[in-house]
Amino acid sequence: MTETSTATADRPTRAARPPTPVRSARRRRPIVYHALMLTAAFIWLVPIIWMFSLALTPNSVLRRTTTSLFPKAFTLENFSAVFKVGLMVRWFTNSLVVTTVATVLTVLFCAMAGYAFAKIAFPGRRLVFVFVIAGLMVPKEAMFVPLFLMFSEANLHNTYPGLFLPRIAAPLGVFLMTQFFSQVPREIEEAARVDGASRWRIFWSIMLPLARPALASLGIFTFVLTWNDYLWPLVSATKREMFTVTTGLASLQGNFAQAEELGSLMARGIVGCLPLLLFFLLFQRQLIRGITLTSGEK
Repeated sequence: MTETSTATADRPTRAARPPTPVRSARRRRPIVYHALMLTAAFIWLVPIIWMFSLALTPNSVLRRTTTSLFPKAFTLENFSAVFKVGLMVRWFTNSLVVTTVATVLTVLFCAMAGYAFAKIAFPGRRLVFVFVIAGLMVPKEAMFVPLFLMFSEANLHNTYPGLFLPRIAAPLGVFLMTQFFSQVPREIEEAARVDGASRWRIFWSIMLPLARPALASLGIFTFVLTWNDYLWPLVSATKREMFTVTTGLASLQGNFAQAEELGSLMARGIVGCLPLLLFFLLFQRQLIRGITLTSGEK
């Protein structure tokens, strides 16, 4: 026992061993990674910080210089006057209505189409799915002329349906929902059929609750793209009272008096994009989870 204890004591313990170059490199990797991520995040945040700085600076100061990253003088007058210029209240309401309706309808129709492509065997399913996915390769600008003529004949310009209906056809949303529903085990659907559930009951009561992460991801994508859309509202809405936030802010920028008030313009831009920031912060977990599930990872 004495010899064994002496031999054990003579052996160098793991804690006493000096760190090897490999271990030191492994310890430095997280530090380097986080340093790079912080640098990238700061570079991405610089324009946003500058935008807030301009919005909090009086316009009289901005007429002399706009290069400061932090406000040289502080004021909240630019934010208090946001809804006093133009038709900002109406434009904000238009964007909210159009974006909400487009998001709900897009998520609903894409979920129905994705379930049909993934779980219902009908003639020509693969061919129809290929044609739907081929819509991703068609530039949005290439469809403006036929869309404009179609909506003109239907007298839908300068209306809410004319603003949100083109957004409903979303090939990317159909693809995402098809990918998700194809990963749902068929045993779940077969068990529901044995219990006497119809196709609609299976879709509404079983499939949609399971698809909440994917639906949240698709809803966030649709909400952001619809709120930021500029080209189609510019073409379809010709009356000022039917402008959205994007086209309304652009019309104000064309005014020379408003071009001099850079702080007020930045404040309106911040208020215009605030719903997007809040929407993303509230549903960022669902967005990440939905992307993970639709990518095929378990």
